[in-house]
Amino acid sequence: MVGPFESGKDTVQELTESAATHIGNIATIITGAVRDIARETGDWFTDMIEMREAAQRAKEDAPNLTQPPKTD
Repeated sequence: MVGPFESGKDTVQELTESAATHIGNIATIITGAVRDIARETGDWFTDMIEMREAAQRAKEDAPNLTQPPKTD
């Protein structure tokens, strides 16, 4: 039979191992979420940059579109 001290030690050990496992799982979830947020934010900024550049190109092309075609 196990004495009260050893029983207490075993309980603390099991609780510690369980806590470490759960904290590790939670950290993995948070790490994945941070990674996904960073990726989505980067994609969003890339889209904004591309739209700004497209708008600038369209603005530069606009004067050419408003002029009548040259005929010789």
